[in-house]
Amino acid sequence: MIKNYSELIENGFTPKNRDARRIILDCILAALNTVDPPKAIFNNVKLENNTLSIGHYNFNLADYKNIYVLGGGKASGLMAETIETILQDRISEGVVNVLKGTEKRVKTKKIKINGATHPIPGEEGMNGVKNMLEIAKKAGKNDLIIVLISGGGSALMPYPAEPVTLEEKKKVTDLLLKCGATINEINAVRKHISAFKGGQLAKAAYPATVISLIISDVVGDPLDVIASGPTVPDTSTFQDAYKVLKKYNILDKVPKAVRERIELGLSGEIEETPKPGDKVFEKVYNVIVASNRTACLAAVKKAKELGANSILLSTYIEGEARHVGTVLAGIAREIHEYENLIKKPAIIVCGGETTVTVTGSGKGGRNQELALGAAFKISGLDGVAIGSIGTDGIDGICDAAGAIVDGQTLERSQKLGLDAMEYLLDNNSYEFFTKLGDAIFTGPTGTNVNDLMIIAVL
Repeated sequence: MIKNYSELIENGFTPKNRDARRIILDCILAALNTVDPPKAIFNNVKLENNTLSIGHYNFNLADYKNIYVLGGGKASGLMAETIETILQDRISEGVVNVLKGTEKRVKTKKIKINGATHPIPGEEGMNGVKNMLEIAKKAGKNDLIIVLISGGGSALMPYPAEPVTLEEKKKVTDLLLKCGATINEINAVRKHISAFKGGQLAKAAYPATVISLIISDVVGDPLDVIASGPTVPDTSTFQDAYKVLKKYNILDKVPKAVRERIELGLSGEIEETPKPGDKVFEKVYNVIVASNRTACLAAVKKAKELGANSILLSTYIEGEARHVGTVLAGIAREIHEYENLIKKPAIIVCGGETTVTVTGSGKGGRNQELALGAAFKISGLDGVAIGSIGTDGIDGICDAAGAIVDGQTLERSQKLGLDAMEYLLDNNSYEFFTKLGDAIFTGPTGTNVNDLMIIAVL
């Protein structure tokens, strides 16, 4: 899974650093294996005769005329393949949007796998959603719709509400990504310029029975935020969307059609997204089959198997990436010097999703920027390393999953003539780590459960 595993270990200049790096990478591998989509589906979905069991829900398939499969996200292709393996010819048809370029990794017969773009939504994704809505609207009360949702679903399943165009929605998404807005804030806006998100797929599918299988990529697993909650009552409002645009001073920068739609929503001239208690959710069931916490606990378990003391510190890590890196490095230094919190050898596991406020012109992602921010505070320490990855294998808009640093990272970079602070200020962590050989490469993992951050102190 980690393509440059050996190189990343050998880049540790001391035996302790190499051991610290190895444990971090092994914990990452264990975490990714645990949230592998097929494993998550098989652990939560069982079919015995005509009874389909999902979580603690049971469905008699003899009660349904048609079974449709819809959805989208970076893990949804493999989820679709697994569901088809379980249900086989019981499926009538389906459409699932996946990350463009990963379509051939998935083998299905009844479910169409449609490549779409991420993080900026594209035409291919919109065409896929159009097909999904057509299927949902033709479904009747005796039909069953299985919806597969995973991280990246918001961008991969775009369907702007009139009069907003796809290009205008793309501009809004780009502005939100660059201003440092959280995923919750981004989705509050996206849901209110969409005809699909915020419970609107459930509305289109009513009165069919809907079962959503969800791999969560959002801190705290709020159902209405994951992929912007197409089958979940929307707890955000037009007022919330307006406040996000005001907060980040982009209200005047978004396209006129977007601004006008939100203002019409504020005045009540456009109907709100479906809210809790709406009849469209009477036969809707949402089940989380894997999450960031699942991955983090697997990393903790692996660290203990490797002989380290290990704890899960939090799965709610958010904030500016470089500053979070500094905080994690401060925790590492405290353990190194005083063994507070946990005794050495220690592995601290964290999960969540940080943000980057882009002010430079470089290339990178939040995990690499976090690692670079951490490098300064652990500089000079032996046997201390910090790794951070996006579990989808894609950090920002580059081909690295993340990066790893240790106490000799700055020393090594200086010998190569690399000014770490200059790269950090230019948001150019990708170039820094690729030149240093410490970018972590996995390729698209087929899953997505936020970010994983691991501190090793030996």
